[in-house]
Amino acid sequence: MEVIEVEIRTVVLDGITLNTLDVHDVAYGNAIVKIAPEAMLKVQTARAVVDRILLGNEIVYGINTGFGSLVHSRINQDDVEQLQLNLIRSHATGLGPNLPIELVRAMMCVRLNSLVKGHSGCHPDVVHQLSFFLNKGIHPIVPRIGSLGASGDLAPLSHLACALVGEGMVEFKGRTISAMEAIQDCELVPLTLKAKDGLSLINGTSLITGMLSLSIEQLRQLLTYADIVAGVSIDATESTLTPFDERIHKSRPHQGQLFVSSRMQLILSDSEILYSHSDCNRVQDPYSFRCIPQVHGPVQETLQKLIETVSIELNSSTDNPLIFPDSEHPGPHEVVSQGNFHAEVLALVSDAMSLSLFELSSISERRIDQMLDPARRAIQPFLAENPGLESGLMIVQYAAAAALGELHGHSAPRSAFTTTTSAGQEDHVSMGATASWNLFEAIQRCSEVVACEAFVAHRAIKLIGRKSSTCVEALLRCMDQIIPEGIEDRSTSDEIVQIAKELRSSKWLSIVQSMLNSPLRKSI
Repeated sequence: MEVIEVEIRTVVLDGITLNTLDVHDVAYGNAIVKIAPEAMLKVQTARAVVDRILLGNEIVYGINTGFGSLVHSRINQDDVEQLQLNLIRSHATGLGPNLPIELVRAMMCVRLNSLVKGHSGCHPDVVHQLSFFLNKGIHPIVPRIGSLGASGDLAPLSHLACALVGEGMVEFKGRTISAMEAIQDCELVPLTLKAKDGLSLINGTSLITGMLSLSIEQLRQLLTYADIVAGVSIDATESTLTPFDERIHKSRPHQGQLFVSSRMQLILSDSEILYSHSDCNRVQDPYSFRCIPQVHGPVQETLQKLIETVSIELNSSTDNPLIFPDSEHPGPHEVVSQGNFHAEVLALVSDAMSLSLFELSSISERRIDQMLDPARRAIQPFLAENPGLESGLMIVQYAAAAALGELHGHSAPRSAFTTTTSAGQEDHVSMGATASWNLFEAIQRCSEVVACEAFVAHRAIKLIGRKSSTCVEALLRCMDQIIPEGIEDRSTSDEIVQIAKELRSSKWLSIVQSMLNSPLRKSI
């Protein structure tokens, strides 16, 4: 088997320029991280404020007080380091299955970038230890459930913080071992938490933002494939491109609608099938074909909003309190308690995207039904070789409908729930981690529905026996690597699952793009 080597690049973290592709590459081990010198200077400047507070015996939340509703508890100078260790130990109380390694790495990358923005006040040792863990592949074992999205992702980040100090378990070189063993294997030393370090590590939206960063990179691919697959279905049913006329969409100029209608025309621009029936007497296609721009378009707009929101969050300070160094006028005003840890903005865009994926999958499943029904658009019943004796692809639509049923559950907003915690001090939470995980799962279900549509349309095009467009034919050839020749009845489950996996990645799109004169943009 050919081994494909992936070039390792360096992502420079400066608290300003991190993007979702950077997070993706770090998460999947295709990049290492490096801290920008100017960012480290900001870390040191903010840390100096914390050190001054300690020397001056000032009382400041998070440095020498208790946490949450225990804010009024004063901590003795000799106990401030124990306070931070107690904090991460007590808050490392996650439940459920463990997060996949790529999500843990994404969370680590986002947390590190937030810390180097220079408003957290953590000691530089925290930054160094976290970057060492990423670059050496030490991955804390982090249970998925425990974050309420305010005060940030406390429980998941606490499991991460415990690993940095040598407590708990990690994944390292394919094995689950103690954090201390991995630290010693890499010739590191356990992190010693100083004043505010624990709070800086665990108070923020890093898991949510990391999950959404990986979701965005999958969605960029999936939504592009969804349009191409819809194009395959148009030719598979010998439908028309008339509803994609530019004049129509300029008369109702929603950005997403214009984008999709233009892209659909590019996808099918040189289709032989399309032009072979240009003089047919068919007046109108079903909505699932005719209204592709009006449904796929708003989904693109929702993705664009998600991208914009996460791009801001990636380069934000989301812990509490924040430090704003003022060397000319030092004083209490440099440390500000606030609510940037609240993930409402992320929860709402996550829920909106999950609902949009249900709609995208719903219209996809309707096209599958049209392509298989002999009373409507099917070339032959269920695209079977010998209908009656064979069932053909009948159950592919059942599987798509079952996945759609799960997506209906995913479409329900997770942000429409809050609960009071910490004895009423934290009396409104976002459920952002639940919403972002819900989206992460919804993407997989959506890719499976679109894969079912692609599978059915692939067979229909083969039965038509005429060529579609350059774009469509390129995708069909990619699918030929998975789908064997012949249409006799067989289990198609593995083939559809493999196609769905490809629809969440960029490999096939790179091949399709190379065949086109005008590249397909992945988002608005």
